[in-house]
Amino acid sequence: MAVRIVSGIIGIAVAAFVIQTGGAVFCAAVLLLVLTGWHEYAQAFRHKNISPAYWSGMAAAVCFFGAAYLRRADLLAAAVTVFSLWLMLQAVLFHRSFSVPQALVSVAGVMYVGLPFAYLILLRFWHAGETVPTPMGEMEIGCAWFWLAMIGTWASDTFAYFSGFAFGKTKLCEELSPKKTREGFYGGVVGTAVSVAAIGHSMGYAVLPMFALGVAIALVATVGDLVESAVKRYTGIKDSGTLIPGHGGVLDRFDSAMYVIPFVYYFLRLMEAWG
Repeated sequence: MAVRIVSGIIGIAVAAFVIQTGGAVFCAAVLLLVLTGWHEYAQAFRHKNISPAYWSGMAAAVCFFGAAYLRRADLLAAAVTVFSLWLMLQAVLFHRSFSVPQALVSVAGVMYVGLPFAYLILLRFWHAGETVPTPMGEMEIGCAWFWLAMIGTWASDTFAYFSGFAFGKTKLCEELSPKKTREGFYGGVVGTAVSVAAIGHSMGYAVLPMFALGVAIALVATVGDLVESAVKRYTGIKDSGTLIPGHGGVLDRFDSAMYVIPFVYYFLRLMEAWG
């Protein structure tokens, strides 16, 4: 427990520095995370004797990252198309050593791992140069919304844990995550909604839509957590990796954020479209 707490504190400090610094530091951190995440994904499925197209997946992750770095949605869509078709084509070109299940797991992996981390870039640099007020003073709008998404994710996990510890009786999805309870989930929803509403209000947004966003973030974060639990249960592993002492790997720590970050990004786009 002590190792988990210490590494957690260090992790939050490093994350705060990277997010606030932005620029090349943030981009380099995201690139490291996505490559590590893909490695963990490939290793997990090797436990089931299914070896994804490792280097093609690495190349896909780099291309997705590059398109996001350039803020080019058209290039991101092109990269998704090319690599999806290429990975499936490998089952034809290399059919003696690369099966259709391997191809399908590879496509799923680059979508599951590569795309969400690309959205970390897109959200952090949303309307770069524009600022909004926050409790910490003026902040770039993308940075502020990135913090809102991450704090909402952490709030969901934290409130769910303590609510489940205090009141948990009914299992939420015992087959995938035995420790999760419905009572914990409800506590996570309420806690996240209040947290996001408070942060959003401090940024100058109306409370009601921010409260609704908080509810949605709690739902999406829980889904992300359960998806990774399903992958781990299927592949028979306890943790996706050992990068973070006491916390597991990249996919263990970012499972909820991998769903929340794209969701918040498109929430922002809808807000902008609706004026």
